[in-house]
Amino acid sequence: MQVKANGIDIEVETFGDKANPTIIFVMGFGAQLTGWPVEMMEGLVDRGFHVVRFDNRDVGLSQKFPELGQPNAGDVMAKMVAGETPDVPYTLTDMAADAVGVLDALGIDKAHIVGGSMGGMIVQLAAAGWPERFHSMTSVFSTTGNQELPPSTDEALAALLSRPKNEERDTVVAHQMKVRKVIGSPGYPTPEDEARRRAEETFDRSYYPEGTTRQYAAIIADGDRRARIKSISCPVLVLHGVGDPLVRVEGGRDTAANIPGARLVEIEGWGHDLPAQLVPQLVDEIAAHCSAAGSKAAAAE
Repeated sequence: MQVKANGIDIEVETFGDKANPTIIFVMGFGAQLTGWPVEMMEGLVDRGFHVVRFDNRDVGLSQKFPELGQPNAGDVMAKMVAGETPDVPYTLTDMAADAVGVLDALGIDKAHIVGGSMGGMIVQLAAAGWPERFHSMTSVFSTTGNQELPPSTDEALAALLSRPKNEERDTVVAHQMKVRKVIGSPGYPTPEDEARRRAEETFDRSYYPEGTTRQYAAIIADGDRRARIKSISCPVLVLHGVGDPLVRVEGGRDTAANIPGARLVEIEGWGHDLPAQLVPQLVDEIAAHCSAAGSKAAAAE
């Protein structure tokens, strides 16, 4: 369904009973809400939660912003290095406000928030900027923007930023399968037929590569979040794969180290994806974290 959130049109899906505690999921760079496996959403519903996932702005079925143009990532980076504030179409803080706006549109006062990759950056800003709206935060294979951390592997970064040779369905699907293989979990490989099915469904739902240019500019322009996330006061869980070639495990460690009381869970063999084999463990971790945070909040009231 479409809702008006933070002044723009956002595509939202909900699972479970709204009377239960809500967990809102924020996806990563260029990824649609379908990147969060249905099995994960349903697993959390079975644990007694109401679950919300949505398309970020400029991706999926949410509002697109072609009128804002195509920023040059190199220019944005150069201004950041020079200590200047780059002019970007929108910021990660704007995207965090979108998540809060989704809660507003659904009539939800307070929720648990989970974000993956760029979504992890967004939820860090949401929890820091709107502390009264969140019972807990979970950051999944994300980082702090600390430039001293180990970078992505060359192969992973090249795969993420590469474009298919053309925009024909078969070409794009093959390209997305290749990217997934490069950044995916070495210990939990996705079968080729499953990877193809997901890539085809993603293309058929919405193929809009232009939005990734603006999202990438927002990531670069956000810079180092360490000073900002130190103010996060809700319980925080950080989940990260030791085998992640795109956002290295040091990013998760740095996130946990800079948020007071954060708990870090590292998983061997996990890369930069959400393989079916790991969904039960991720559901366990997120459900336990949110339940404990909810009980703590209830006790404090």
